[in-house]
Amino acid sequence: MPEGDCTHHLIPPRAKAPDPVTEAEVEALVRGICFKTGPPRSTGVELEWLVHEPGLAHLPVPTARLEAAYAALRALPLHASVTVEPGGQLELSSLPAASLTECVSAMRADLGLVRDALLSHRLTLSGLGADPWRPPSRILREPRYDALESCLDRGGPAGRRMMCSTASVQICLDAGYEEPGPLGYARRWRLAHLLGPVLVAAFANSPLQEGRPTGWRSTRQAVWAGIEPGRSGAPPLEGEPRETWTRHALDAPVMCVKRPPGEGPWSAPEGLTFRSWARSGVPRPPTRDDLDYHLTTLFPPVRPRGHLELRMVDAQPGEDGWIVPLAVTSALFDDPEAAETAYRAVKPLAEREGPPGSPAAPHSPLWLDAARHGMADTELRDAAAVCFAAAVDALPRMGADASVRDAVATYADRYVARGRCPADDLLDGLGDAHRHQETTGKDTRR
Repeated sequence: MPEGDCTHHLIPPRAKAPDPVTEAEVEALVRGICFKTGPPRSTGVELEWLVHEPGLAHLPVPTARLEAAYAALRALPLHASVTVEPGGQLELSSLPAASLTECVSAMRADLGLVRDALLSHRLTLSGLGADPWRPPSRILREPRYDALESCLDRGGPAGRRMMCSTASVQICLDAGYEEPGPLGYARRWRLAHLLGPVLVAAFANSPLQEGRPTGWRSTRQAVWAGIEPGRSGAPPLEGEPRETWTRHALDAPVMCVKRPPGEGPWSAPEGLTFRSWARSGVPRPPTRDDLDYHLTTLFPPVRPRGHLELRMVDAQPGEDGWIVPLAVTSALFDDPEAAETAYRAVKPLAEREGPPGSPAAPHSPLWLDAARHGMADTELRDAAAVCFAAAVDALPRMGADASVRDAVATYADRYVARGRCPADDLLDGLGDAHRHQETTGKDTRR
């Protein structure tokens, strides 16, 4: 065999570099993938949890212990995928389920396995929207999170708290039909943004930071509102959803320009948007992979990923607390009668979003009021009462089992009807702890 042929076989040819994308191609790609329309069939949920030793929620867990416990979780026969947030929060993401009942059943089973495995490592899960005791501390050291931290730090401390100290219940629903109507994608997009502050208020569960009240029922939502709008904000509510989201995504700041290992940190010039990157090709031309990655670095309260990802609900207390926001939201989106009732109930809230050009969610007055006051906001409480009643009526039609129906009805009676949310329980408990300390001299919070 000639030497040239031998060399050809020993040294593989260099892989072809990905083709750059133009601004027009990027616009077409985003517009084509943001809403995948069709009959609403699938339901999913992503659950984030704070992890700590039982009875010692105020103490940090050594990173080595967390890593060992999480390695054990990945060997479990779970339906959900397991990921870890930068501060060590645990996330379980369900597969798309054909019904609410199927989604709840699969996640319940997975959580049982996860809790048992963590207990063997002397760890447990807590459903809280924001860590009430421990300061933010990042345990993941990866280029993505180095870049995210550097990018968010430009706007102040909220970014690190978001990364390391918050947890949520994220509800995933199909985009809906292409055609107009209660289950059409344009209506569901609008409903998600007007129902969002009602969900923030009804499920607010993070009133504390470093052991003290913050003045917010949902400190988690306040943290998100503290991140610059290009990263955490929604596009304008008025307008065709595909067009408004596409403009928003292209005009959002680029978090980082990825580099091969050994070629330096991932970083991006401050103020570089994806649109300007596509136009200039500097510091290098962007590719389809860069676009896909860029879309994962945008964190609006409702994110279109083909389906709708509702990201505004605080993590909930108890083993099964997450079921209530999942069931209520699914009912209000996927049952046509409940969807119409919910839309009529929340439509007047648009007046509190402000005139055109006002800050969009979560920075708008309506969303900030929801985070600060919870169910003490009379208008949000009234809308929540109508929406919960509609959900209670719809759940039997959707085939939800008795445990799910009872959980929603109990929550409506305990919280919504009384103008309360879980954050109020935490604040009441903090007051009890202070009174106990004054009487005994012992700090029961620790």
